[in-house]
Amino acid sequence: MGSVKSILFVCLGNICRSPLAEGIAKGYAKSAGLELRIESRGTGHWHVGKPPCENSQKVARINGLDISSQRARQLCQGDFTEFDIIVGLDQSNVDTMEAMTQRPIEKLGDYGHGGRDVPDPYFFEGFEGFDKVYAMIDECVKELFHAKVSKTL
Repeated sequence: MGSVKSILFVCLGNICRSPLAEGIAKGYAKSAGLELRIESRGTGHWHVGKPPCENSQKVARINGLDISSQRARQLCQGDFTEFDIIVGLDQSNVDTMEAMTQRPIEKLGDYGHGGRDVPDPYFFEGFEGFDKVYAMIDECVKELFHAKVSKTL
């Protein structure tokens, strides 16, 4: 506990799930008075430079977070040495990262959701489901913090 100084959340495009995880984790770190480097990336390149999708921004706002200033970035080899904990939002992303590195990769669903993948809401019809994805990410990030970062949440 306490030796974690940085966390990276990774999904496919870095415009839906991982920006939410980043925003939620930053909120928990701030409320606990922790100084952590918390960022997010995508394994794909399609959305680099773009803000989180409108529905992710909307569900974040509904829950008191502003993620609008985030911009999508693609995961690079250097990220594996820069971050203490790297967390994939689904098994596909974990598999992609494990093929790129020898270090262990966490899966967010292992914290409070029995290893389930966080579903990609980008492919949902409209806004429906973003609230469920947000709730799942929130619960898992909180459990991740309890397990790896701080028990004070």
